[in-house]
This record gives sequence, structure tokens and C-alpha cells, in this order.
Amino acid sequence: MTPDGRYLVVRGRLWRCANPSLDPETRRALVESLMRARREVGQALRAGDAADLSRARARVHAAKVALGERGPVWWTDGAPDHNRRLVQNTPYAGWYASLTERSDAAPPSARSPRRGRKRNR
Repeated sequence: MTPDGRYLVVRGRLWRCANPSLDPETRRALVESLMRARREVGQALRAGDAADLSRARARVHAAKVALGERGPVWWTDGAPDHNRRLVQNTPYAGWYASLTERSDAAPPSARSPRRGRKRNR
């Protein structure tokens, strides 16, 4: 997680964290909704049902917006959103580089993708 708590770093890319000011019960309900919608995406893909897939993906998006992972940022200091950007192309680059310099091995999020997975280039 970045020092300001706004992002997770996964394979060198920033992903916005959920809004930490959500009360635990609301957060739990939203995460349950998100997981249910993700399962529905998988079911629709397996069934080949384009209409169900579209509805399920819309529910995933709605849950992520409600959690603060997408949509308007949840912080109030006016800092820009760097969601989904490569960490090396953001103001977090120096911080991230210092993590890899301090350890013998890169952090797990910077390691190569697992075998068999497509790399985004």
C-alpha cells in the first residue's frame, strides 16, 4: 500500500483502495455485493449470456464506485487520481523504487506474472 493509503501496487500498477471512512458494516455489505457480482460475471461468461454479463459487469462497477475504488476520489486534498497507472509513471515512483532498493528481491507485486498468464504490453 502507498504511504498515503490510497493505492495498492499490483505487478507495478496502482489500484485505488476502498474509502477508509466507510463504516465496517457498509464496507462488508458492499464487498459482499461486489463478490456476488463477480460470481455472476463468471456464470454469465460460462453460460455465454451477453445480457446477463452486461448486467453483472454493471453491478461490479456500481459496487466498486460505492466502495470508492472507482468514480470520484474519496480524498479531499485535491490530489489527482493515479488509479490503474504504472507506479513508475506517477509521483509514487521514488517511493516504490526505494522499496526494491532496500530488499534483495523485488516486492511480490513487482515480480513477473505467473506462467501462462498474458502480459499486457
